[in-house]
Amino acid sequence: MENGNGVSGGKPTVMVTNDDGIDAPGLRALVRALVSTNLFHVLVFAPDSERSAASHCVSWQRSVTVKKVDVPGATAFAISGTPADSTSLAISKKIFPSVPDLVVSGINLGCNCGYDIVYSGTVGGAREAFFHGIPSVAVSYDFYNMAGRKLNIDDFILSAEACMPIITAILAGIKNKTYPQNCFLNINVPRKVGNHKGYRLTRQGKCFYKMGWTQVTSEAQAGTTSSPRAMEIKPSGNTNGCTEESALSTKEEHLVFKLDTVETPAVDNDDTDYSSLQEGYITVTPLSALSPAEIDSVAFFKKWLPGVSQRFSSSLC
Repeated sequence: MENGNGVSGGKPTVMVTNDDGIDAPGLRALVRALVSTNLFHVLVFAPDSERSAASHCVSWQRSVTVKKVDVPGATAFAISGTPADSTSLAISKKIFPSVPDLVVSGINLGCNCGYDIVYSGTVGGAREAFFHGIPSVAVSYDFYNMAGRKLNIDDFILSAEACMPIITAILAGIKNKTYPQNCFLNINVPRKVGNHKGYRLTRQGKCFYKMGWTQVTSEAQAGTTSSPRAMEIKPSGNTNGCTEESALSTKEEHLVFKLDTVETPAVDNDDTDYSSLQEGYITVTPLSALSPAEIDSVAFFKKWLPGVSQRFSSSLC
């Protein structure tokens, strides 16, 4: 795959995306920090509105629209899709003439640690680049759980500046062909970024935010603007029974629910992402495409599966 100008000895190309939307302060601060160095060609390709918790969702059965956006110092476009869509289209050469040397997704409002990485659209944007063999980084700022404190744009600026040594080192490794191709990085910046304790290599922990559901009386109370719709299915053949059942079900009054405020996650061991983040470190966690099961579970199923096969064979006799 043909990469950006960095391969030919010019400035390397960095493409920025996110899941908070192209106008989000985290993305704008990151772009500003990249542009101010005058070391990179900066591209931006991000959702036109917030797509938080989109995970690795892609617009499989619908079209997306793209429009040019004014972002100082960068060539920027907004897409009516997800973070994974943003990266996928941005590296397709349909918009930009070449593939970026590095994709940076963020800076996200709120940390992405532990099992919550599965939900993250920010991580999804970086993971999509990894799928295609392009080095990538997801960056998040741990703003949440800061009782009584208002969001300050300076925190995003400091977060972006704190990540610049990592981004610069990655690009140097890419140029020297020493940077590993079998992972991508997930970076989390602590709340008190101005007094962070430095960088710490961590592993993905098991913490997650337990979410609850509350029934509400109306969609307006739930904060939605559209009513739930049943998926329209048009099967072939005799559909009388299915059609009648579907028509009846849509006449019934629907219930409306919304997610509750999340609970504080449990703290993992000292070497995990969330625990180190709470200690004040900028955590650097290598990730891969999949999360393999732990060794003891693999050992269990290695003994378990032959027994299942034997019982299946016996049932056929």
